[in-house]
Amino acid sequence: MPNRGDMPRHKLLFLFALLASAAQRGAVVDAAIVDGLQVGFYSQTCPQAEGAISDIVNNEIGMDRGIAPGLIRLFFHDCFITGCDASILLDESPAGDVPEKESSANGFTLVGLRTIDIAKSTLEGMCPRTVSCADILAFAARDAAVAAGLPNYDVAAGRRDGMRSNMDDLPGNFPVPGHHVPRLTELFGQRGLSQEDLVVLSGAHSVGGAHCFMFSNRIYGFSEEADVDPSLDPEYAERLRQMCPPRKPDDDPQQAPKVKFDAQTGEKLDNAYYAELLARRGLLTSDSALIEDPQTRAMVEAFAADDALWQQKFAEAMQRVGMLDVLVGEGKGQVRHQCRLVNGQEEEQRQQPQQQQKQPQLPWLRQPQLPWFRQRRQHQHRPLRHHPVANLINGFFRGFH
Repeated sequence: MPNRGDMPRHKLLFLFALLASAAQRGAVVDAAIVDGLQVGFYSQTCPQAEGAISDIVNNEIGMDRGIAPGLIRLFFHDCFITGCDASILLDESPAGDVPEKESSANGFTLVGLRTIDIAKSTLEGMCPRTVSCADILAFAARDAAVAAGLPNYDVAAGRRDGMRSNMDDLPGNFPVPGHHVPRLTELFGQRGLSQEDLVVLSGAHSVGGAHCFMFSNRIYGFSEEADVDPSLDPEYAERLRQMCPPRKPDDDPQQAPKVKFDAQTGEKLDNAYYAELLARRGLLTSDSALIEDPQTRAMVEAFAADDALWQQKFAEAMQRVGMLDVLVGEGKGQVRHQCRLVNGQEEEQRQQPQQQQKQPQLPWLRQPQLPWFRQRRQHQHRPLRHHPVANLINGFFRGFH
C-alpha cells in the first residue's frame, strides 16, 4: 500500500469520502433495494428482447441525439419516486390520480416516451405479454448510456409494472435544481443511495442540457449584493446571459432556450462534466454545489482526473438505481400490454364510445351537466399549465435531454 505522503491529494480525499459514503450506504440500502432480479431473465422466454430494444434505441438516437440523455433521465425519474415500476409511463391512473408524467418536474420535458412505445409494440409482436415496461425502460437507459459513450454493462431484469401513478408523490421527495449537498444527500439516502451515488449520477449531466428558466435565478437578480451568482466563472456567466435573455412574466416555458450542461463534449457521456464544475462552469445550483462541500469536491476531483473510474462507478450506480423498490414475482404488479395504460384500461376506453352511442337520447335521461358529475379523468384531455416558477423548483434532471 502506498505511503499516504505519496498519494495524490485528490485520491487521498476521495478515499476518505468513499469510506464515509460506503458506511452511509450500509446503513440504509436494505430499505429500498430489492433482490430477485436476474441477468438474462428473458433468455428463455424472449431471447431477442435486449437486442431488439438496443436496435430501436440506437435507431432513435441516430435520428435525435437528445433521445440518449432523455432515456437516462426518464429511467431515473421513474425509479427515484415509487421505484422502477414504469409508473412514469402511465397516461392515467386507475384511481383517477393525475399521473407522475404530468408533474411540473416532468411534463413537456420528458423525452424518450415514443422510443419506449416502439420497443413495447415490437416486443409484443415477438413475445406477447412477456417483457415488462419497467424492464424495457431499464434496458433502454443502459443502451442510451452506451450509445453516448459508456462501456456496456449488464442489466438484471424481472421487474413487473406498477398499477398506480400520482404526481403528488414527487413534491418533497425529489431532488431539485436549487438543492445543496446536505439536502441532496438526505434525499438520496432515503432511497438507499449514497453520497457517492449522488456525485456519480450527477455526471449524467455530461450530456443534454437545461432550459434557461432552470438557472435564470443565477444570472439575473441573484441577490441584493450581486446580480450574478459569484460562484460562477464570470465569462461563463456572461455567455449564459447572452444565450438567455431576462424572463418576462408571459414567457412560455416550452419555448425557453436551452443550454448544454457540458460545453466541451455535450453529446458524449464522459468525465468532462467534472472538469467543468472545477472551472466554476456548473449550470445548475445543484451542479455547482458539488464543489462547495469538501467530501463531494474530493469525489469531483477524482472523477475529473480518471474517466475510467467514473465510467465504472456510473454503470454500478445505474445498476443500483435499477433495483429500487422493484416489483418481483407473480402477484406483484403486472406485465402491461401497453406501457401507457394499466391492463384493462384499453378495453374500458374502447367500450366507452360504444356505451355512449347506446345511451337513449331522451331529454329526461341525459346526464345533468353539473360540476360533480364530471369524470375525474378529465385531466388527460387537457394539457396542464406549466408555470415558470413551478418548473424552476422541480426536477433534478430537468431539461435533461
